[in-house]
Amino acid sequence: MNRILIAGTHSGCGKTTVTCALLTALKNRGLCPSAFKCGPDYIDPMFHRRAIGVTSRNLDPFFCTAQQLKRRIAAQAGGIALLEGAMGYYDGVGSEGRYSAYEVARITQTPVVLVIDTKGMYASAGAVLKGFREYKKPSGLRGVIFNNSSPLLYEGFRSLAEKIGIKPLGFLPTEAKAAIESRHLGLVTAGEIAGIEEKLALLGLLAGQYIDIDGLLALAACAPALEAALPEISTSEDALPEAAAPYTRPPGPVRIAVARDEAFCFLYEENLELLTALGCEIAFFSPLSDTALPDGVSGLYLCGGYPELHLETLSGNSAMLQAINGAVRSGMPTIAECGGFLYLHDTLDGFPMAHVVHAGAARTEKLRRFGYVTLCAKADNLLCAAGESIRAHEFHYYESADCGAGFIAQKPQSKRNWPCVHATPTLYAGFPHLYFDANPVLAENFVRKALEYGVKNLIFAGGSLC
Repeated sequence: MNRILIAGTHSGCGKTTVTCALLTALKNRGLCPSAFKCGPDYIDPMFHRRAIGVTSRNLDPFFCTAQQLKRRIAAQAGGIALLEGAMGYYDGVGSEGRYSAYEVARITQTPVVLVIDTKGMYASAGAVLKGFREYKKPSGLRGVIFNNSSPLLYEGFRSLAEKIGIKPLGFLPTEAKAAIESRHLGLVTAGEIAGIEEKLALLGLLAGQYIDIDGLLALAACAPALEAALPEISTSEDALPEAAAPYTRPPGPVRIAVARDEAFCFLYEENLELLTALGCEIAFFSPLSDTALPDGVSGLYLCGGYPELHLETLSGNSAMLQAINGAVRSGMPTIAECGGFLYLHDTLDGFPMAHVVHAGAARTEKLRRFGYVTLCAKADNLLCAAGESIRAHEFHYYESADCGAGFIAQKPQSKRNWPCVHATPTLYAGFPHLYFDANPVLAENFVRKALEYGVKNLIFAGGSLC
């Protein structure tokens, strides 16, 4: 499959803007691009979906084996794939940058185009580009796009790139009408931006005018067949335990209520796909506007998002708060991640919430937890048995007066660890986000518990008794 990875020098250099501009420009040409995001990220794939109207998936070497990464790209075969990097190209865990966009490019042998934000520099852009090319060898860097440039300045940038031996692929000019705002967890979500379609359309026009789309397509066509893209990573201590292990389809249908609205929007599409493959019918609902859970559900998934931006509405929807409280207390199997976990508290920034976790939660002035963790269970619980581990990630400014103690979280390549998660035979509620493909058995355990709950409570799903 033809593919290219759009990398950046650092967070905020314009990777998502350039990626969305390219996706829109490719679509304007009548092509059918597919999109991927390196690392754990919910917001950037939302922009990919708005730009091209198809599902965008994540490529994360912490959660996926090398074969899983390659299979995920190959599953979209038939067009060109744009892989958007995370943070800086080499940034990951530790000074060696494990699980970085560079590692994704190396595993999949995907040609890389570096985005350099030229604001405030000129000749120094050459030093940046040369440094990125030579920092690790082979770097995989084949092209460069200069963000926030102009036609006049680009002539100098183009000359710098050619002298270094990296193909210049054009630039994006500064355009206030196409600007995308940021907030404390990254970009503002696509659904919140007024006129997002017009912004993306303008970005596509700018890319078509100022970026060498033909040159980009030629580089993408140089990518080798994925079967030949052999990984050069992994030590035995790093290997994912049975990450791609087959699972058994449960013996019947089950409906799972999944929160999805402006407040709860951080959810991996891959998680939903695995639940569906396990026999689940996904029933979306809105904690903001609905007054009851969907009919016939026997499992509950409260994902993360921005509940802190909708405190008054969430707190004022007493009918839904009571429904959630009753469902969890009745023993309905429930996963509540980060924002969903905050929603279960007695209070969130002083606003009454669902009164499942008897503690308050409030925003702090700094990022409390950030990055990958491995969770080790202290006792049998909804998702796994005592002593088993789950790979997850955290990213939040909020803190709880009671984070739970059902698991011990361990940072990779570090001695730092801490207790977390309220874990019972029917509940997982904590700050760490889950990625089911890294832990397929935990998804199966959740579904089986939901089936048992449905049978015990005589809940029907799809017209048949669970």
